[in-house]
Amino acid sequence: MNSRRRFLTTASLAATGLALAPLAACSRDTVASAGTAATPAAPAGPAPTPAAGALLTRTIPATGEALPVIGAGTSGSYEVALGSPEFEALKETMKVFFEGGGRVFDTSPNYGNADEVLGALLADGGWRDQCFLATKIAADDRASMEAQWAESQRKLQTEKVELLLVHNLRALDIAWPYAQELKAQGLAKYIGFTHYIESGHDATTRAVRELKPDFVQINYSVNAPQAARTVLPAAQDAGAAVLINRAFDDGRLFAEVGNRELPGWAAELGITSWAQLFLKFAISHPAVTAVIPATSRPDRQADQLQAGTGPLLSDAQQTELVRLFA
Repeated sequence: MNSRRRFLTTASLAATGLALAPLAACSRDTVASAGTAATPAAPAGPAPTPAAGALLTRTIPATGEALPVIGAGTSGSYEVALGSPEFEALKETMKVFFEGGGRVFDTSPNYGNADEVLGALLADGGWRDQCFLATKIAADDRASMEAQWAESQRKLQTEKVELLLVHNLRALDIAWPYAQELKAQGLAKYIGFTHYIESGHDATTRAVRELKPDFVQINYSVNAPQAARTVLPAAQDAGAAVLINRAFDDGRLFAEVGNRELPGWAAELGITSWAQLFLKFAISHPAVTAVIPATSRPDRQADQLQAGTGPLLSDAQQTELVRLFA
C-alpha cells in the first residue's frame, strides 16, 4: 500500500526539469512481442470537452450522451464487509468521486460482494441518480442468467442499470439475446460485452463487427497496447463506446516504474503521478469513452480524477510510453 505513494510525484518536478533518458536508452534490448513496441500511437481525434466538474467528457456514439472520461471499478477494492471500517472508508472515496465529477461505476456479480457493497453505498450517499451504473451477465445458461440478473437488481438496489455487459464474451450466443431483451424492456439503457486479455481480442473484435454493441470494455495500457490495432478501431467503425479496464495492468505497472521519475514533458501537461500518466494514456485514444480504475482510498481516487483534466497526450508521447514499457 505504501509503495504507490512513492510513485506519486509532486509539482516540484516542474522545477527540476528532469527528463527520461533518450528513448533508445530506455527501451529494453529484447525484441518486443507483436503489437507492443510496434503498436502505432492512436490517430488524432476530437478532443474531449470540459464537464461541469472539470473532467473531460466523451460522447456515447449510440445516443450522444456525454460521460466523464474517468470512471471507477469495484473489483477487489469494493469487496469488503458491509458496515466494516473499510466499508465506511469507501463512503469518503465515493464522495470524492462524485463530487469530483465522476459518474461511471463498473461492477460485476463475479466480484465477490462488490455489487451489494456498491448498491448500499449508492443508496446511503444518495448517488444512484448521479451514477452511470454498469454491471454484467456472467453465467452459462439462460436460467442462471435470469437468476443472476434478479440478484444484481436486489444487491445494487435498482430496477434498471445504464449499462449491461456480457462478461468476457461468456456464453455470448445466449447472453446477447437476453441482454437485448432486457434493453427492449427498458431495464438496461445500453448493452455490450467485455474482455480483459490479449488472447480475447480477436473474438472481441469479431463480435464488435458482427453485433454492433453500444459499448465494449477491453484492456488497454502502456504495456499492453494491442487493442489499439484491433478492438479500438473496430469499435470506432461500429459506433461503439469503449470502457478501458486494467489501465494499471492490475498494479504491475507501479512495480515496474519503481522510483523512476516521470517523463520531463509530464509536468507541462499537469501530470503529477504515474497513475495519472497511465490513465491519461488510455483516454488519449479517440475511441476511448472512459477508463475504470478501482481504488478504495480517497487520496488515490482524487489522484485518478486529476488524469481526466487538462491536455491529452500527443501521438509522439503515446508512442514513447509504449516503447518505454515494451
